[in-house]
Amino acid sequence: MNKCAAVELRGIANHVAEKFSNKDREGNYNGERFIVTHIFPMTDTTACVIMEKSSGKQAAFFFYYISRGASKGWKYFVPSDSHILGMQNFNKYKLEVESFNYKHNF
Repeated sequence: MNKCAAVELRGIANHVAEKFSNKDREGNYNGERFIVTHIFPMTDTTACVIMEKSSGKQAAFFFYYISRGASKGWKYFVPSDSHILGMQNFNKYKLEVESFNYKHNF
């Protein structure tokens, strides 16, 4: 991950922690505060951000970067086990599409 992306990610992650710390936020039943404790870059455009809650528990956020268009920038969500399994299975179909498209390069 290049320095510019890393700096932007850290800023966005801290902003998300502030948003999630809003005591009036839907789903923040215990009024917890969130603090970024670790950022694990996984690729040039993805990262796992670990936040610690004031309860002592942790939450894992999936951050991904969109490089252009109206949605350009860092986005995130808190994936469920079902999301993770789906993304693992997505790899198979992505490989099939890449294999199919290869012949159209010539």
